[in-house]
Amino acid sequence: MDEALLRSLTPGVLGILVRRGADFAAAEDAVQDALVEAVRVWPEDPPRDAKGWLVTVAWRRFLDATRADTARRRREDLVEEEPTAGPASAVDDTLRLYFLCAHPSLTPSSAVALTLRAVGGLTTRQIARAYLVPEATMAQRISRAKRTVSGVRFDRPGDVATVLRVLYLVFNEGYSGDVDLAAEAIRLTRQLAARVDHPEVAGLLALMLLHHARRAARTAADGSLVPLAEQDRSRWDTASIAEGVAILQAALARDRLGEFQAQAAVAALHADAPSAEDTDWVQIVEWYDELVRLTDNPVVRLNRAVAVGEADGPRAGLTALAALDDSLPRHTAAAAYLHERDGDLATAARLYAEAAHKAPDLAERDHLTRQAARLNARLGR
Repeated sequence: MDEALLRSLTPGVLGILVRRGADFAAAEDAVQDALVEAVRVWPEDPPRDAKGWLVTVAWRRFLDATRADTARRRREDLVEEEPTAGPASAVDDTLRLYFLCAHPSLTPSSAVALTLRAVGGLTTRQIARAYLVPEATMAQRISRAKRTVSGVRFDRPGDVATVLRVLYLVFNEGYSGDVDLAAEAIRLTRQLAARVDHPEVAGLLALMLLHHARRAARTAADGSLVPLAEQDRSRWDTASIAEGVAILQAALARDRLGEFQAQAAVAALHADAPSAEDTDWVQIVEWYDELVRLTDNPVVRLNRAVAVGEADGPRAGLTALAALDDSLPRHTAAAAYLHERDGDLATAARLYAEAAHKAPDLAERDHLTRQAARLNARLGR
């Protein structure tokens, strides 16, 4: 059974049902039923037209559900006009599904789950495992999301920025469960880039590829985090880096700079450096200046402060950091790092320990705790 094929066909099949008049929630349920039937039947009897087979089975499942639900009698005209089986429509509805799943009325978590289900073709169980939540919880989340977008019409262009943020959320969810969400986000973003000629779509794809290229070097054999400066760069995926840089250069040449292109430019400068010492921190600060101009995001300002500390010295970095709200995520860790660079080991050790208590996950907490222990050992404590 080719699961990748099933997942790639899912959005097109769903789009056809919606165009025929099925509401999104009912159509999505019918497509999931058809996928289950494909897993059961195809190994012994593979169809000649996989998409057409899925459309036919999904449409029949939809009609069966419609007939069984007396509350849906308003759709009886659809029941009487079942299209004959045949080759599936060549119209590609994937892009419409992206915008539907990123509808502004949905919460970010619901938008991500619906995108993975409707566009990614993942099952509720796979999504639940990836998010480390019970399957019933994820099923409720997806059901609520489907109810929210049922009946939504596409009478104006969708918001590309919202779609990109949803895909970036998928990418940042990590690698838990039996579905690699980072790889899945790259697959979906490639799909979007093939359908939307927009430099920020290309910028996001480049950013994902450049970050993902460092994945193998991010953790040690014992699972502990390895900071960027200490990573074995020979383990970086040079093919992904080359692809990401090429995509980014083509996007930047269009002179329509956006935040994902600017973030990708920072990632490209890190990827281009043969060692941590060779990193062009002056250029990185300049790109962070562009990001501040584009977003005025306080987290971007925090990252800029660390970059200033590398480019102009730790005192300059601490001055930039002092202008920011110390409740920002990772503010304390950044302060610890800059104080260590400045030679104030006692303050740095105290701040590393404090940052460990604020860490968002166990791996980061362990890393910061080890940093504090390392400095305390040097101080003879």
